[in-house]
Amino acid sequence: MTPQQTFSPKPGVTLAFHRYEGASKTLPGVIFLGGFRSDMTGIKATHLEAQCRERHQSYVRFDYTGHGASSGKFEEGNIGAWLQDAQAVFDELTTGPQIIIGSSMGGWIAMLLALSRSDRVAGLIGIAAAPDFSEDIYNGEFGEEERRHLAKTGLIYRPSAYGDPYPLTLQLFTEARKHLLLGSKIGIHAPVRLIHGKQDPDVPWAKSAETARKLTSPDIRVIYIDDGDHRLSRPEDLEVMDAALVELSHLHHMSMVQE
Repeated sequence: MTPQQTFSPKPGVTLAFHRYEGASKTLPGVIFLGGFRSDMTGIKATHLEAQCRERHQSYVRFDYTGHGASSGKFEEGNIGAWLQDAQAVFDELTTGPQIIIGSSMGGWIAMLLALSRSDRVAGLIGIAAAPDFSEDIYNGEFGEEERRHLAKTGLIYRPSAYGDPYPLTLQLFTEARKHLLLGSKIGIHAPVRLIHGKQDPDVPWAKSAETARKLTSPDIRVIYIDDGDHRLSRPEDLEVMDAALVELSHLHHMSMVQE
């Protein structure tokens, strides 16, 4: 695998990343966006890099601020800040057309990134994508007691099936409302593949169906994995992801040939 590197997109911010510069001149690059409190060392991120290396396809994975090896405190982050991280990585560390892959929260940020960098987006893959998840938690999972506690203290801890309870801040919820997508059409025109496990306990599979209805792309497909959970890290899950990546890479190559 590639060595870990860092760069500073602005004073006081250091982002850690791995970048493989592939030799292929025909395949689009790939950028992977991780989920909430995850990092770039996860199974999906590293597996997809290995597959891209076999195809000599450029690939970048990174940690948002407050995540993994990057600078900052997690509690100070929010969707807007993490989107800025993704935009900085996209602008500074990639060239040419890119396929954006986003896992869970990263699927939301991937869509925001695609909207802001539409001229260089060759495709988008969402893995249990969770656009607007903050509203799902605040309005669907929280009761009045949790909302009062959050308003009073600015912080609440939620249990996690993947480790220690995680902190959710009031500013995370309020800032996220600037970036909500599902209230209107999502003007992404590149091909989109949404992969979702039907046994996902964290982000219901219906979220991908709702997202697909809002996307304006003429080429959208939702791929369900009947026995898949939220992590989607089994070998058979990873094969589905790589197949989607190969398909979108081929579609981009064919579109370039036809032009």
